[in-house]
Amino acid sequence: MLSFKYRVYPSSKQTLRLNRQMFLAKEIYNLIFDKAKEHYKQTGKMFTQFDMNKYISQLKKEKPEFKELHSQAAQNTSKRLADAYSAFFRRLQERKKGSKIKVGFPRRKKYVSSLTYPQSGFKFKNERRLTLSKIGCIPIVLHRVPKGEIKTCFIKKYASGKWYVGLSAEFEPKEFKSNEQGRIGIDVGLSSFATLSTGLKIEAPKFLRKSEKKLKLLQRRVSRKHKGSRNKKRSRLRFARQAEKIANQRLDFLHKLTTQQVKTYGLIGVESLNMQGMMKNHHLAKSISDASWSMYMRMLAYKAESAGCKLSMVASKNTTRQCNRCGGLQDMPLSKRIYECQSCGLVEDRDVNAAKNILERATVGLTGSNACGNLSSTLPLRIEQDISMKQELKEART
Repeated sequence: MLSFKYRVYPSSKQTLRLNRQMFLAKEIYNLIFDKAKEHYKQTGKMFTQFDMNKYISQLKKEKPEFKELHSQAAQNTSKRLADAYSAFFRRLQERKKGSKIKVGFPRRKKYVSSLTYPQSGFKFKNERRLTLSKIGCIPIVLHRVPKGEIKTCFIKKYASGKWYVGLSAEFEPKEFKSNEQGRIGIDVGLSSFATLSTGLKIEAPKFLRKSEKKLKLLQRRVSRKHKGSRNKKRSRLRFARQAEKIANQRLDFLHKLTTQQVKTYGLIGVESLNMQGMMKNHHLAKSISDASWSMYMRMLAYKAESAGCKLSMVASKNTTRQCNRCGGLQDMPLSKRIYECQSCGLVEDRDVNAAKNILERATVGLTGSNACGNLSSTLPLRIEQDISMKQELKEART
């Protein structure tokens, strides 16, 4: 599946219709949620998605205003709730097995900010207009033509007040053909966003850190306004637009970097990092989120195959402590930025040494090719993190 995102500009009347339908979607969701809880108390059985869809039909007969919502969008609310229950039971099973996670029972919704049309209810009138059922013909900026057969459409209103449409399309996978370019190993960090095995260092842009003062100022202005006032709404909008600007800057940086890398190299080796585990460190979570390693890895994964590049995920254990020449291990405290091997006499930047170790691990035993967005299945899902990586994170904090 390929996803495409486009900016749309609904008129004032279309905006009212969209807001009305999102309100109805929220009401249907909450009514189904209440019915599911009541059904479980009375029968001890779960309210299935099929039962939810039947209940939606009953609600439309009892309350004709629900007919304003397109049938596909209405049924998607039951899917959202069914998925929420499935995720709850999955987390519950993981908790019973000893995993320290929050179970989080599904809750009623305070608002809905998107509508999804899984099968029908949308079509292109031309390259500048998208028709949504019961909404109208909405102007769209089709900056690139979507590939494949479009299956799903959703429209969403962001906190900044902007509207976007997302399309999911199916396409036929093509046989992987290597671009026959060079190979590279990449060591990610916080002081430098990435260090390549060639010795090149890519500086961390730190968009969030650079805009932190402005964000704090806008947040204070929001908190000082009276609840429900127009000034508070305007202040929230200014804050949301600044936050969206930071996200767009990060996306632009990552898109340009990953596109350049997959076109330049035929094999890219990166570390398999436990991002969720790292984010639990509250001292480092902001810096890790600002660096956005997970997004960087996802972009490399889905862009690699179409560019003829293979992405290989390797274990991160001892990539900094190990000598890339002789394979010897030694301690690397934070104060040592240069790796000096006691066995073979190698002297090299510690990050470059780690990147070369990553490249070597990615190259040894290389077989097959990855599907688009697919990472190597031979690696364990959770790999022990290298002590040196934790040290790098601590150093970036100070």
